[in-house]
Amino acid sequence: MKITFVIPVYNERETLEPLVEGITQYVAPHPHRILLVDDGSADGSHEVMCALKKRFDTVEIIRLRGNFGKSSALAAGFARADGDLIFTMDSDLQDEPKEIPRFLEKLAEGYDVVCGWKAVRHDPLHKTVPSRLYNGFVSWLFKVPLHDVNCGFKLLRIEVVRNIQLYGEMHRLIPVLAHSLNYRVAEIPVEHHRRRYGKSKYGFERFSRGALDVLTMWFLSRYRHAPGHFFGKIGLFQVLVGWVGILAGAPLWIWGEAETVGPILLIAGLVVASTGTLTVSLGLMAELVLRHFVRIDPALYIADDTRP
Repeated sequence: MKITFVIPVYNERETLEPLVEGITQYVAPHPHRILLVDDGSADGSHEVMCALKKRFDTVEIIRLRGNFGKSSALAAGFARADGDLIFTMDSDLQDEPKEIPRFLEKLAEGYDVVCGWKAVRHDPLHKTVPSRLYNGFVSWLFKVPLHDVNCGFKLLRIEVVRNIQLYGEMHRLIPVLAHSLNYRVAEIPVEHHRRRYGKSKYGFERFSRGALDVLTMWFLSRYRHAPGHFFGKIGLFQVLVGWVGILAGAPLWIWGEAETVGPILLIAGLVVASTGTLTVSLGLMAELVLRHFVRIDPALYIADDTRP
């Protein structure tokens, strides 16, 4: 059983050596690769990676042309990954490599994805409070029974990686993406350490982007194969409301019993009904684009009956 570690790196030169040493120690005796994805580091991290590559024949480097973000770094690593299983870890050493055997034991129970859960988290409040709110909302919205969908410490079967697409801040939603395809997802509590080197990359901008990706994921999980249903429901409701305004306003205007209210209701009804018609048309155009350009692979939904 071959394991590939995909580890995005952005300005974490102090942690790379102990991280690779820890992985090498705790992944034994499984054959493995360690893909260090340099996401535009400017602190000498790349030079440390090159030294580690000379020292460990399992280490490989993927260097991006700039800082494109964690999702892009993971996607680049996933494209180069092979073997049976994929581990993702943060490079800041807040995740403990000694947890690796526990992930493997949990996956062996028949799961496709195992996520870490930082039950006791050593981060400042401005980071932990939004994260708890985010995780709780995502778990409720998508019916994913996890405490921490955002933890970077994950183990996935290779087929899961091949069937999901990462962009924006979608790396936060890997368990949701897998769950939407009915892969079996579980979590285990993991030890979390305080950051010893460098500084956190978390900020309000990342939180806002993550929130927008949750909205995108909600839409795609329900309407990716039938966007016309989403726009159609909204458009038909608008048309109905518009015609109520038209039918109520027209008589009042014609018979002059309400010289102000009648015209307002009529014009508002015409505007709302027209907007609803455009919304329905937008849904039909989305369906046309989907049917013409998108080809869905039926193998995406076929289960592997050889696993428990």
